[in-house]
Amino acid sequence: MPTAAPDGDDLAPPTLAAIERARRVVGATLPPTPLLAADGLGPGTLLKLEAAQPTGSFKVRGALTALSALAADREVVTVSTGNHAMATAWAAGRLGRRARIVVPSTIAPPKLAGLRRFDSTVEVVEGSYDAAEEHALRVAGAAGRWLSPYNDPLVIAGQATLGAELEHLSGPLTVVVQVGGGGLLAGVALWARHRGNVRVVGVESDVSLAVSAAIAAGTVTPVEVGETLADGMAGNIEPGSITVGVIAACVDAMITVDDSEITTAMRWLATHHGVVAEGAGAVGVAALLAGKVAVEGRAVAIVSGRNVALPVLARVLAGEV
Repeated sequence: MPTAAPDGDDLAPPTLAAIERARRVVGATLPPTPLLAADGLGPGTLLKLEAAQPTGSFKVRGALTALSALAADREVVTVSTGNHAMATAWAAGRLGRRARIVVPSTIAPPKLAGLRRFDSTVEVVEGSYDAAEEHALRVAGAAGRWLSPYNDPLVIAGQATLGAELEHLSGPLTVVVQVGGGGLLAGVALWARHRGNVRVVGVESDVSLAVSAAIAAGTVTPVEVGETLADGMAGNIEPGSITVGVIAACVDAMITVDDSEITTAMRWLATHHGVVAEGAGAVGVAALLAGKVAVEGRAVAIVSGRNVALPVLARVLAGEV
């Protein structure tokens, strides 16, 4: 189980002012990601293609927001299975900041290869995500500013900017969001609370239920985590994570999908829309295809990332997974 993050007791969900600041920071650097019609998932359904971000996932929003508020002479320390790592390294290079990035040895090879393209310090820790997180927290406690992939108000504010890009859509919406540590879901849910007329649904892998278990228990509690194609969502979460309270208060429903449903969604996205999605990026579509989402108004499925190992993608497309 991860240890507590430095200064964790001081964390609070981002304010509306913080979200507005994040919107200005992200909007000044990144264009809105595309919306793609997907009537095969239901009339009027849209895909929000976060896979089109410069590092291939939504994580760049939170990293850019957090690092923009960091003093140039201070090093940020973070941990990730890949997408947050690449986002942090990209943002550090863009903003002239220093970053030390810790990853587990289980990281997908293309994510590690992509990460090494950036000018940041990379440490690979043998073992699981939890082992890598424990090491990163020790390093951050000694020197540096800890940047959680999800349990950070600035990161959550940055992820909320995704919702802001949906504001031009009229009428009620049902936004379907993947859940790992909950940073994206918390950010979208906070945006939705202020926008109104938005139903937010979180989707977890059925073998990694850290967030829903914490909501049920009223506190973060360790859960057993299994292997899943949605590797970017797998793992336990920090004690006291602020994402849990936000999700409990602001999210309308939490559901799960299994790997069979995820592979079906990955194939569907590729064959029907030419969209490459990693497992975690396809879970919203998986939930809609499986008929698990109670949709009110127009559905928007977040395709949160594209960084999948090519051999894995080939097996998925060939029906071998």
